[in-house]
Amino acid sequence: MSPSDERLDEILRSQLSKTLDATDFPSLGAKYEGKVRDNYTNDEGERTIIVTDRLSTFDVVVGTIPFKGQVLNQMAQFWFEETAHLAPNHILRVPDPNVTVAKECTPLEAEFVMRSYLTGVTSTSIWRAYERGDREFCGHELADGMKQHQRLPHAILTPSTKAEKGDHDVSVSRDKLLSMSVISEEHFNRAAELAATLFEYGQRRAADRGLILVDTKYEMGLDADGNIVLIDEIHTPDSSRYWFAGDYEARLGRGESPRSLDKEYVRRWLVETHGYRGDGAPPALPDDVRITAAKRYIEIYELITGRPFVPDTADPRKRIASNLGVA
Repeated sequence: MSPSDERLDEILRSQLSKTLDATDFPSLGAKYEGKVRDNYTNDEGERTIIVTDRLSTFDVVVGTIPFKGQVLNQMAQFWFEETAHLAPNHILRVPDPNVTVAKECTPLEAEFVMRSYLTGVTSTSIWRAYERGDREFCGHELADGMKQHQRLPHAILTPSTKAEKGDHDVSVSRDKLLSMSVISEEHFNRAAELAATLFEYGQRRAADRGLILVDTKYEMGLDADGNIVLIDEIHTPDSSRYWFAGDYEARLGRGESPRSLDKEYVRRWLVETHGYRGDGAPPALPDDVRITAAKRYIEIYELITGRPFVPDTADPRKRIASNLGVA
């Protein structure tokens, strides 16, 4: 069972100095370090994905959050299993709270972002574009007179380029992406179809739990047989924005921001406290911000899955090495 609120505070505070910020397991294979995940690929066609506690926002790693990797890995596992009937995915097994072993796939050179609301604070968000006066976003026409956080008439796909670590993703239209010759029309259309199906399902499941799945990002890849499969993560607090449904309309009417349960909390703290939007070195996250963020990650996990989050407080590197049988 999950710890009490008071006990959770103690556990989180003691974990601040034990977060998993990096890994080094060369025996697992060739390493690729993403913003949050350390990936190791072996010669047998398997990829070991270690989800660290790094927090990336504005395409910059801004610090670590206690147990974030455990939450993300286990929530992704939940959603991969929930949506396996809708879209094939790369997952093979989950041998550790922070680790997924998956089929090695060739990632498509685009991210598939589904949006249902006029919101966001990043430079690539639909709200920032609308606020600047844009009335077309990624090929979609937007009406005049809309409010921040307002629901769009229908869900839209707003693809983005895949930036290298340290660079920024760029939202583009379907036509623009295809003109860049980074993805074929056939692969784009199939991935777009899967993204729309997954998003609709995720929104329904979130609504059942009193939440709104506002927007999300999907990554797709090609497996060894050339099939498009879902990779990386799905519907986690890192790839998705969640709001509480119960008071959304009332808060919108008062001109207030919806109550959220995702890393938007840290984004807002960075913007409102330091005016930081991803340029230059990020300010250090105070312990209280890190703890509050951790609680939000844990809460969304428990709300979505209906399961208590049981944190593993063992030294993450030693535990991972033991569970994977590596030095």
